[in-house]
Amino acid sequence: MTEHTAKEVGPKGLASVLMEKGALTSDWLPAFEAVPRHAFVPDAIWPGRAGMNRQSDRVIRSEEPEDWWAAVYRDAPVTTQWDDGSYTGPGKGTSPTSSNSMPTMVFSMLHELSVEDGQTVLEIGTGTGWNAALLSHRLGAQNVVTVEVDESSAKDARTRLNLAGFRPLVHVGDGAQGYPQRAPYDRLIATCSIDSVPSAWRAQVRPGGIIVTPWGPTYGGEAVARLTVAEDGSASGPFVGSSAFMRMRAQRLRRTHVREYLGGRKWPADGVRSVSALSPDDVGDWPTMFAVGVQVPNAFPRMESYDDGTYTLWLRDTAVTSWATADYVPGKDEFEVYQSGPRNL
Repeated sequence: MTEHTAKEVGPKGLASVLMEKGALTSDWLPAFEAVPRHAFVPDAIWPGRAGMNRQSDRVIRSEEPEDWWAAVYRDAPVTTQWDDGSYTGPGKGTSPTSSNSMPTMVFSMLHELSVEDGQTVLEIGTGTGWNAALLSHRLGAQNVVTVEVDESSAKDARTRLNLAGFRPLVHVGDGAQGYPQRAPYDRLIATCSIDSVPSAWRAQVRPGGIIVTPWGPTYGGEAVARLTVAEDGSASGPFVGSSAFMRMRAQRLRRTHVREYLGGRKWPADGVRSVSALSPDDVGDWPTMFAVGVQVPNAFPRMESYDDGTYTLWLRDTAVTSWATADYVPGKDEFEVYQSGPRNL
């Protein structure tokens, strides 16, 4: 990429893309123009790909300024932290734990929030601070509270917000607890996914208020929920689109090793054999995983791949009572299954 080409990639180009997609609407355009994304992205990033939860290798702004700029102004997520900050080297860590979200997702969720002038908003998951800055420009920083569990991320985000001229309340704490000191709020938006809506969120949003949050079952898949809080403190509403966010730390699943399920015995232990015409390859896409997860709660998959192109799909329950395996062999129309425990996963 030449310097001239790099300069053509920027806020105006991204705005055009987002408006063509219908994600960026006229009411949010002034905030987009006033709050440039690059001011809320750190120097070291791992560029993502649109619609995919995969990252490229690390890009450092001082070393590859054109690639960094192009990644920031592409409609794709940018990973900014691995393994809760414990991994900072080249390449990639084990698990991404913070990011600057895909712009289409950012503005689609802000649109679903349906904010009005003078309203107060509680944000769960400050991240780099970009979302909080957009809300601050639209509503006034005095009406925005943002909660971040990671102290280092919160400090960096606060600095970026202050440099941009915004001073919302940035609170370091567990997002599941919200921030009751400023409640009730008119709106709540989460930039991390959950598998159950914390009671504190519903208690801190006034009746008639809206909660916009990514929700995903234990199994996998995810969608954005738009919930309206009722007088009795319950909240209900539709899913409004697919999503792929990092799980809120308070609700992360701690997976138990397979040896605990087998009781120290070699596979298949006491597993009962059967065969299935359903290929493991047909149940691995995002929407299908979401549907499976909704109907089979508290269970999760893992794929064990082999050099010859075959693999085993492991299914386990979170209570460590039941497991199942399905062996995938390319070209086959029947697949061997073993399962054990009270739940026929």
